Amino acid sequence: MPIINTSQGVGGILNSFKGLMDGVEKITFVGTPGFCTPFAELLGFVVRDKKLAFIPNMDFKKARLITMTPEGIQLGEPVDAHADAVVLLGGLAMPKIGVSPEKAKDITEKVLEGSAKRKIIGVCFQSMFTQQKWDEIINFDYIINADLAVEVLQT
Repeated sequence: MPIINTSQGVGGILNSFKGLMDGVEKITFVGTPGFCTPFAELLGFVVRDKKLAFIPNMDFKKARLITMTPEGIQLGEPVDAHADAVVLLGGLAMPKIGVSPEKAKDITEKVLEGSAKRKIIGVCFQSMFTQQKWDEIINFDYIINADLAVEVLQT
């Protein structure tokens, strides 16, 4: 896949994501509860004008609305997870989670049933989707890949 944009930091991830969602009305995030949920909420904030859903642990029937509240973006009531765009979060591809790319491809197709727009986006850190070869199974339209540098300072 060719690199079409580079940026830095959380703002770079969010601005890149927002730009990819032009023309999309409903977005469904798929990820692991706990680890991926905050990333879905963070990404959801920059597209909060759209309909948003989160599918935990590949369980289509457990999809929840992602909604803006006075306290910030949060998961809400159950919702139909069908959407114009599906966002696979990189936590799914971590080997210890045990999700196969084939199963992720299946849920992607289920989310996109009936949509004419059909965008498949991956958002991950440290090239997780390419390291685990998910890009060879799933026909991503785009992958947002970020690297983290961590410093712990003692004062």
